[in-house]
Amino acid sequence: MSDPLTRIAEALERMSPPTPPLPEIGAADAFVWHTSPDRLVPVPKVSRVDLSLLLGIDRVRDVLLANTLQFARGLPANNALLWGARGMGKSSLVKAVHAEAVRQGLPLKIVELSREDLASVGRLLAVLATAPARFLLFCDDLSFSHDDQQYKALKAVLDGGIEGRPGNVIFYATSNRRHLMPRDMIENERSTAISPSEAVEEKVSLSDRFGLWLGFHPCSQDEYLAMIDGYCAAYGIAVDPAQLRAEAIEWQATRGARSGRVAWQFFTDLAGRQGVTI
Repeated sequence: MSDPLTRIAEALERMSPPTPPLPEIGAADAFVWHTSPDRLVPVPKVSRVDLSLLLGIDRVRDVLLANTLQFARGLPANNALLWGARGMGKSSLVKAVHAEAVRQGLPLKIVELSREDLASVGRLLAVLATAPARFLLFCDDLSFSHDDQQYKALKAVLDGGIEGRPGNVIFYATSNRRHLMPRDMIENERSTAISPSEAVEEKVSLSDRFGLWLGFHPCSQDEYLAMIDGYCAAYGIAVDPAQLRAEAIEWQATRGARSGRVAWQFFTDLAGRQGVTI
């Protein structure tokens, strides 16, 4: 008769889902992680903006690009949190620096992980650790509520636990919140907890585990107009400067905001009216 512990271990192994097979890594430069069942799905064409068209974020662009190229070359690099104003190019920058690494011939793949699937990140890391490539693991629009336990799974990526984060994986996340949770929630937990400093420390400290904090701030009108001028120059659209300025300002006024996203939306409308494909 076999040992009871052996039987228990064998039973648990039968209950555990098998590690999903890796797709052909050379088939694509980008993948999306899905669960039920676990699988990596290749993305033949990534929706992104060229790095040269991301204007008004020069400092954070240069920092993130340098960090990404270091990692792609097998050198030490930090996990990065891109936080701040909506529509200022956080997710676009992540995809653009990956594209630049690929353009330089570096073996870097990007894997998108949705916030809802964070609980499966341990299984994903087990898959990526065996692959003959380096991976940029990307989670867009990351944030947590007061009763959200997903942040505990994220620590496996940032700290790695006993096993450590695989050396061929780096993690980038974007968020509108610097500490990944609303400020009013932080203040509420501090005011009602028996030990206020400990009440939010675990969640707030999660953002401290990112080696790079890159802030994105609302753009000025001049920066907004410069973005549109850059798009026009890149796609060969010639419009009277005074008319372009007036239409661009009217567009942002109807949106109630200025940002890179609003600039691109205006340019998309302009290109359509000019009969230009983008």
